[in-house]
Amino acid sequence: MSKDQYTKEDELNDAIKGAEFDAKQKESEASAVEDDKENVKEEEKPSSEQLLQAEKDKYLRLFAEFENYKKRTTRERIELFKTASQELMTVLLPILDDFERALTHIEDDKEAEELRKGVLLIYQKLLKTLEQKGLSAIEVNQGDVFDADTHEAITQIPAPSDDLKGKIIDCVEKGYKLGDKIIRHPKVVVGQA
Repeated sequence: MSKDQYTKEDELNDAIKGAEFDAKQKESEASAVEDDKENVKEEEKPSSEQLLQAEKDKYLRLFAEFENYKKRTTRERIELFKTASQELMTVLLPILDDFERALTHIEDDKEAEELRKGVLLIYQKLLKTLEQKGLSAIEVNQGDVFDADTHEAITQIPAPSDDLKGKIIDCVEKGYKLGDKIIRHPKVVVGQA
């Protein structure tokens, strides 16, 4: 055999052996990768206890969320019932004012004593009915401290005395509350400081 043929055969044998070696090496690498994947999968797979704990946690959160929803809707419903009649009360307040004005004018007329009794009776009945539904007058007296959250100042005048500076001098229009909510602020005159 010639030297060239021997070399070609050697090269061919070497190439075959190298290919077999590469195939074996790739096969061993692939099996190592699969072993790693199985190890990772086994580590990633949660146990039944972990799954149970996760479901319990999910259930407890859902239950707590539902309880909060029930409390919130109950609170909103109670608030709605308390203030459902606010619009009606607001419409009736000028009628109460008219009754009060009528009573002050009828007191001046001595001949209309029976008329005054009738108007007073109707006024007291209307006021009692509204009070049963939660309406209450806000008491304002001369000399009370002015509170911007409660009172509405319509004007300021020079204080007649030093002790009335920054305080309420007169109440022009009564204020009313429905439950704890102010539906009309009392309109007052405040002494200038």
